[in-house]
Amino acid sequence: METLKLGFIGSGFIAHFLAVAMKQVRHVELSAVYKRGGAEELSKFAQENGLGSCEVFDTVEEVCNHSDAVAVFAPNFARVEIVEQVADAVKKGTELKGIICEKPLGRTVKEARRLVELAKEVDLPTAYFEDQIYMRSIQNALSQLEPQQKSMGYFTLARSAEEHGGPHSSWFWDPVKTGGGTLSDMGCHSIATCKYILTPPGKSLDFLEPVSMMTDTSLLKWGQEKYRKELKERTGVDYAKTPAEDYCSGMITFRNPENGQFVKAQFSNSWMYDKQGLRLRMEGMGPGYAMDVNTLRSPLEVFISDAAADAVKDAESALEKSTATRGLLTVQPNEADLYGYVDEIRDARDAFLKGEDAMLNWEFGLSITWLVQAGYMAAEKDETLDLTDEKIQNDLESYESLIAQGKGADVLLG
Repeated sequence: METLKLGFIGSGFIAHFLAVAMKQVRHVELSAVYKRGGAEELSKFAQENGLGSCEVFDTVEEVCNHSDAVAVFAPNFARVEIVEQVADAVKKGTELKGIICEKPLGRTVKEARRLVELAKEVDLPTAYFEDQIYMRSIQNALSQLEPQQKSMGYFTLARSAEEHGGPHSSWFWDPVKTGGGTLSDMGCHSIATCKYILTPPGKSLDFLEPVSMMTDTSLLKWGQEKYRKELKERTGVDYAKTPAEDYCSGMITFRNPENGQFVKAQFSNSWMYDKQGLRLRMEGMGPGYAMDVNTLRSPLEVFISDAAADAVKDAESALEKSTATRGLLTVQPNEADLYGYVDEIRDARDAFLKGEDAMLNWEFGLSITWLVQAGYMAAEKDETLDLTDEKIQNDLESYESLIAQGKGADVLLG
């Protein structure tokens, strides 16, 4: 089998996590990385683990010239400019088999649509990295329940939640750079997963028609003075001036265009889950059957007493965003595989080597950005949004939430 040389544009948390996942994927080589913070460490990791030469380059064009495909793992605010540079490199003669973008595809519908257009301009196959859809627990559950769906009827309710104590990088806490708070950061995961679960087997990912959106965005934990002070000291972001929601919940109604049935997607996300660490919870319910995923259920637990806790150097060696170094701890022995990173890389490899889009392409990413922005609009208007209304659809094309504009105090602290 041919090997895909993959270049990383971005060398932060997600890039390192995906490099760990690549250790479990054959015929993919980490060939290049764009010179930014963490690039040298990523290059060293790749070389020490046999992932590839992973040379560090000063420009995006050089990364493209030394890769078969590139993955955009840079911060949200930099992605349009980076993809423009990738497109320019292709126009100059660089041959690429595909381009990957980590979620979310854009901070706004306008940004996401721009990325889709750029990829089409240079005829590049795309992969939208939404790892949670690739989780084997979800894939296996849907496979096992496919006969029940065909016999009894399709899923009618999907619920998805992602919760932890907050992001790593300081830029994530700046809503202008990020495009919002938990709804932008994690709601895109949960909305995409719900939509995927609800889509009938064998149907395209744009099969279901969005009908309505109701959302609540709140500032709960980080709205308190003590936490705002701690956040400012740690990241430099003043949440009293430019807050973003640290909790969101909502309900999307979709319509099956073939039988007219309405189905519901319920999402809930927070940066205020001060328990073990990262928790993902997905559920799907249909007539006479159901599925349930909870990532804090693990076959492995460890116990560390107070006397032995000083020896723990990294709490996150047990679980991403772990908040404790002692007591009875949940441990996931293979997080990269658990969360779907391994299989999304495999899917991109297979698709690009065939000259095709991955299972999740940038059009799918655009549809999720559209729903996320509809969520912000519904919260600002404090009403259930009619997603079939042409005016609403048109408004979403240029919409930028008040939170993303740095005006979150108007909607969260009032």
